[in-house]
Amino acid sequence: MASGTADEGVLFCWTGTGVSITANKVPGVRAALCADAETARGAKAWNQANVLCLSLRLATEQLAKEILDAWFSAEADPGEEENVNKVNHLDERYRAAIAEGGTR
Repeated sequence: MASGTADEGVLFCWTGTGVSITANKVPGVRAALCADAETARGAKAWNQANVLCLSLRLATEQLAKEILDAWFSAEADPGEEENVNKVNHLDERYRAAIAEGGTR
């Protein structure tokens, strides 16, 4: 996502927490740790998450399929655009601060 070579991604680790924390350090990445299909759908629809993080410990094959189906079928909710723009603004602000060599 950060380099523009992909629009979205899926990451796994034992709990899902490590990959979620790490992915969210990358500007332009909006990672969401999801343990069920509805959370995955909402993360993409309401927060425009672009990286799905899953726990290998919790996700059975059937649960992972449900979560992935919900994730890939979800579309952005236009009613959440104002909230998403607030997050985008923070992303831009901190990306600019990093480029300047400082923090804001």
